[in-house]
Amino acid sequence: MTTKRFVAVAGNIGVGKSTLTALLSQRLGWRPFYEAVDDNPYLKDFYANMRTWSFHSQVFFLSRRLQHHRNIIDCPTSAVQDRSVYEDAEIFARNLYRQGRMQDRDYETYRELYAAMNLFLPPPDLIVYLQASVPTLLRRINLRGRDYEREIEPAYLEQLNELYAEWADAFDLCPMLTVPADELDFVMYNTDLELIADRVVDKLRGKETVVFDG
Repeated sequence: MTTKRFVAVAGNIGVGKSTLTALLSQRLGWRPFYEAVDDNPYLKDFYANMRTWSFHSQVFFLSRRLQHHRNIIDCPTSAVQDRSVYEDAEIFARNLYRQGRMQDRDYETYRELYAAMNLFLPPPDLIVYLQASVPTLLRRINLRGRDYEREIEPAYLEQLNELYAEWADAFDLCPMLTVPADELDFVMYNTDLELIADRVVDKLRGKETVVFDG
């Protein structure tokens, strides 16, 4: 594709966002922008005590996502982003607040910051939403072996999945392509990767009926 494109890969913890970002960037010749997970100085503390460190961790992610989003807009070439800025607020911060793991004043401050930021950020051309069940997520989390993720409970992932479903149904800032990640293993099977890449290009070209067969 000759026109500059901006695609964000969305989905729950462990679903394969970083991997698909890398593979799509290689397949399409686009620049990847990865989530700053390992750079977050609050993350281990957050998993040990979510109520104390939730605000700090979420503000860090939001600030990094803002930097990446701006860098992508300024980038002269097409780009693929690992997790969208919308997920930080609409999924993870919202879930922490619902669980009582973020205080009222912190959540209000966070939402104000997020709303102000969105006024200045043009949306992506497409969001690729990787949708997977909790057993698939747990299996992939165990495979990548991050110590601070070993204590993540299935109920937490299920709550996030519910919020992802709500968000995907209501999201209207740009087109969204939902990928059935339980059925498609784009790491093991190149045909699955090719199928996803083809559907991404189809969606960007404005094709309304984009489905995954087989």
